[in-house]
Formats: sequence, structure tokens, C-alpha cells
Amino acid sequence: MSPTPIPRDIPLPLPANARFLELFLVIAFVLHILFVNLMVGGSLLVLGFEIRGLRERDYDRLARVIATATTVNKSLAVVLGVAPLLLLNVLYTMHIYTANALTGTAWILLVPAIATTFLLLYLHKYSWDRLADRKGVHIGILALAVALLLAIPLVFLANVNLMMFPERWTDVRGFLSALTLPNVFPRYFHFLCASLILTSLVGVWYFGRASTEVEAIFERFTRARIRRELYSVAFVVSLAQFIVGPVVLVTLPTKGLHSSVLAAILMGALLAIPSVWMIWKEIASGDDVGKRLPLIATCLTLTVVCMAMGRQMYRGAALAEHKREMQRATEQWLADSEQAAYDAEMGVVRAAAGVSEGQVLFTNNCSGCHAVDRKLVGPPLTEIAKLYEARPEGIVTWARSPGKKRPDTPQMPAFAIVGDTKLRKIAEYMLETGGKHGSP
Repeated sequence: MSPTPIPRDIPLPLPANARFLELFLVIAFVLHILFVNLMVGGSLLVLGFEIRGLRERDYDRLARVIATATTVNKSLAVVLGVAPLLLLNVLYTMHIYTANALTGTAWILLVPAIATTFLLLYLHKYSWDRLADRKGVHIGILALAVALLLAIPLVFLANVNLMMFPERWTDVRGFLSALTLPNVFPRYFHFLCASLILTSLVGVWYFGRASTEVEAIFERFTRARIRRELYSVAFVVSLAQFIVGPVVLVTLPTKGLHSSVLAAILMGALLAIPSVWMIWKEIASGDDVGKRLPLIATCLTLTVVCMAMGRQMYRGAALAEHKREMQRATEQWLADSEQAAYDAEMGVVRAAAGVSEGQVLFTNNCSGCHAVDRKLVGPPLTEIAKLYEARPEGIVTWARSPGKKRPDTPQMPAFAIVGDTKLRKIAEYMLETGGKHGSP
């Protein structure tokens, strides 16, 4: 495996305290993902119920009611997605930009894909009556929109997943390659399950409102039946979530799995258990469906908060060492830049004074042991010029790894740290100066 890339960070201060920005990111992300869940889950339910509506008309009516709400959800999902995306770019600039670049084509195609999806959803919503006798076409429009809706979160998830594993950046060759990284598909199915659960429970609330005139919309469906139907979807998918969730956990690379991360995730899972039990009790109840919904919503809200905090803590722990290395690389780059600016400025001064860079480097590195025409610790430049006449590369090679030739002098230390470019300038100065003073 190739070495982990360590890019330089942008040397600008954060606009606010990092902890505040991280907390803001969690809150903004939760609000955004809730409406994304409702958009995706709503579209899946509409597709499923409309297909079932081919046999029983009330399912078609149920699909239409849900589709009406989905339009609002997708608008809010887009608007609320701006804040978490900006915060990710502020807190993890080089990581998210690198992930975007590595999946460039898929990332760029998100814009036309989202626009096309929204147009298809609007077309599906407003052609319900017009295509009432051509249900295959109407369902096909929604199926295409759902296919795009399922692809769009996968691109986002692949990028957010990729940004956490810089050690794998050199292995990625585009979006499809990014999908092979650990944890992508388990997290994706976890997201889909959460979308169906949340949408179903919101539907239970919606059809429990007195303002929702169930009797005026449906021929055979009662309020209790619709709510039990939606509860059943939430219950079955919740059971699947208890399988998908552990798979997500075990496929996470261990580098970010600290005790605090595990505690947050396990706490969220434990809070979900009573909510699933209460959903089952709601399904088994008589006509009094919905009385446990506030408790179910409370438990699942706490679950979502715990999972969101756990995800943020994992991201921070997984990238902590890489961010420290980036900071060191950035500090070194800034120091080198300042030195280069200083060297350039001094070069102008030296040129005006007739002093070469090689002379300055020689003075700083070599003049303590070498004089022009007399022996100090090492031989003078006049003697060196005769030994290496017209061969500055010989001096560079010797300076990088010197040996011991003279028993009456100490061994010269290695000067490889100076670098070949500067050693070459020193060598050229030594040959030029030694040649001049050594000439008869």
C-alpha cells in the first residue's frame, strides 16, 4: 500500500471555536438527514403502495396522500443540506475536497441528477389524474425518480466515508472504486432502513390527526388500519435494522472506535429497543392505535442524537492523527515559504553587493573548517580546487557522505541535510575561489 498522503492545510483560522462548529455540524446534519429520510422513505412507500394500488384502489389513494407531502420534504432536505456541507468543508477542508476530487465525475453529476429527480417527482405528482388509465407509465416515472433518489445518497455517503480514510486515497480510482471501501454499503442500508422507519412513523402521526379526513379520502381503509399498516412497515424494517446496525459497527475500521464512540452507539441501540416493543404493542392493539407514538418518537429521537454524536466522535478520532500530521506539514511549508522569501530578498541584496549565494552558504556551513589558502581543520580551497578540478559533483558526493582520508585531521561530518542544490552552489564557489587563489 502506498504511503498515506499528507496534504498541506489552508493556513487560515477557523471562523469560530472548533467544538462549537462540530456541535453545529451535528445539529445541522440531523435536521438535514431527517428530511432526506422523509424524502427517500416517502418515495419508496409511494412506489410500494401505488403498485399495490393496482389491485386495491385504497392503496393508490394512500400513495397519493404520501406523495403530496414528499414534495415539501425534498425542498427542505435541499435547503437544510447547505449548512452541514459548508461546515464539513470548514472543519475538514482537505479531506472532503480530496474525496470529491477522487470521485469527481459522480460528484459533478449530482447536480443534474438532483434536478432530474425533482422534475420527475413533480411530474409524477401532477400527472396522477391524467395518467390514471396508464398506471404503468405513471409508476415508471416514479420508479425512475426512486432509482435516482437511491443513487444520490450513495454518492454523498461514499464521499463522506472516503474522507475518513486518507490511507486509502491512493487506492481509489473513481466512484465505483470508492464503493469497495469498508462500511459503505452497510451504512447505506442503515440509511435506507432509517428512512422507511421515520417516514412510516410520521405517517402514523399524520393519519392520526383529526384534520386528515380519512373517511372522505378512502373507501375501505379506516384510520386505525392505515396507522397499523404504517406501524407494520416500521416494525419489520426496525427488526432488519437490528441486523444492519451491528454490521455497520463491525465493518468500521478500528482506528476511530474509542470507548466514547462505542458508548454513544450502544446507548442509541438500547434506546431503540423499547421503541420497537411499543410499535409491536401498537400493531396488536385494537382501534386505539397511536397512544404510544409520543414515547416511540422520544426514544427514537434520542437514538438519532446518540448515533449522530457517535458518528461525529468517530470521524474526529479517525482523522485526529492525520490532521496533526497535516498541521506539521503546513507549519513546515509556512516556515519554508518564509525562508524562501527571505532567501529571495537576501539574494537581491547579495547580488547588489557582489556576493554569491554559494559564498553565503559556504560561510554558514563550511568556513569554520576550511579557509581559502591556509589549512584550518580541513584542507584549504586552493587544495580542494586541485583535487576536484571542474568536478563540483565530486564535492557534493563527498559532502553527503564523507570518509576519513587524513590521519592528522578529524573526519568531516555529513552535510546531506543541506541538500544537493545548495551543496552544488557551495562546490562551485569553492572551485571558483580556490582556483583563483591557487593560480600562479
